[in-house]
Amino acid sequence: MAYINENYLKLQAGYLFPEIGRRVNEFSKANPNAASRLIRCGIGDVTEPLPKACIEALHSAVDEMDNRDTFRGYGPEAGYDFLREAIAENDFAKRGVNINADEIFVSDGAKCDTANILDILGHQNKIAITDPVYPVYLDTNVMAGHTGRANSEGQYEGITYLPCTAENQFVPALPAEKADIIYLCYPNNPTGATATKEQLTNWVTYAKQNNALILFDAAYEAFIQDNDVPHSIYEIEGARECAIEFRSFSKNAGFTGTRCAFTIVPKELTGRDSEGAEHSLHSLWSRRMATKFNGASYPIQKAAAAVYSDNGKAQINKLIEHYMGNAAILIEASSASGLSVYGGINAPYIWVKTPNDTPSWDIFDKVLNEASVVITPGAGFGAAGEGYFRISAFNSRTNAEEVAKRISEINW
Repeated sequence: MAYINENYLKLQAGYLFPEIGRRVNEFSKANPNAASRLIRCGIGDVTEPLPKACIEALHSAVDEMDNRDTFRGYGPEAGYDFLREAIAENDFAKRGVNINADEIFVSDGAKCDTANILDILGHQNKIAITDPVYPVYLDTNVMAGHTGRANSEGQYEGITYLPCTAENQFVPALPAEKADIIYLCYPNNPTGATATKEQLTNWVTYAKQNNALILFDAAYEAFIQDNDVPHSIYEIEGARECAIEFRSFSKNAGFTGTRCAFTIVPKELTGRDSEGAEHSLHSLWSRRMATKFNGASYPIQKAAAAVYSDNGKAQINKLIEHYMGNAAILIEASSASGLSVYGGINAPYIWVKTPNDTPSWDIFDKVLNEASVVITPGAGFGAAGEGYFRISAFNSRTNAEEVAKRISEINW
């Protein structure tokens, strides 16, 4: 009999979104009539079709696969040059940020990359994670054996938790103890908060002073509306020496089902072995990709490159306007209901304080049963998420307006 990885046994009862799915399925079976009017504002999945420019590029690339002269088999593990160069030019150079195309690694998802990056990082690292947090950061460290067991509040031994609260505007203070790896996500999932240039500068300064590595998730940067909010950690001087950034086409271009993302690993980045010798993280990640990944598919990468065409940019701007318009509708309804509301200005998530400190899973059940609306309980994002819930703006305008109506009818 094969032995298992016992670190999986440390995980909490269930990953957040499957647990939401389980409760929704039970509700649907027990209330078939109410289930027919169910609206999902829980998981951050997009609802609108892919941009036409991406669809056209996808069709064209599929046709290429039908011709021996244009057919492509295995592609470069790190991504085709046409996509990497488009990313470097449009996402970074046009913002005055120096990122080379060969520092960009194309993949099938930022979720995968934020998990897989642990392959090249050692077990000795002290991990600092914001709380509340996107569950993947924490769970993958548990799976990798970087933690002890969880306490009664669900916090794991060996992890430094960085509380994100309304008092600190959901941007945590620097850790009092030294951390080797720091997870940051801005615009933030789940709170919808953003970090200022000054705040990110403080984190870069801390990382450089402590020889720490920042893992910066910028999956929602396209939703930033304020001109003074950084879109990339590399807008901060010195970040190339201490940060890896993760990006995605899932939310801005609707690639949640077609899967394409990228990770930036600057060549200056190094890590140490047990004897103190430094090694290139760029080289290690490149080796990992070549061994464990055969590259995102050619048609999908062509569709992703179309994001940067003139038509693609215009169509994506309309998608962003649509989802942020939904956010404004949901914010207005929640605020008018007397709820304390955060986020939703530079991110497609609204973070809402539960009334009377009601447990967030209780609010989840209340909203599901009284309004047939699926939200996300804050407790699923960590101990500091308790007392809040998240509403996703990823939906049709008709659904967003209906959810707003139903929120206003709930007896909070």
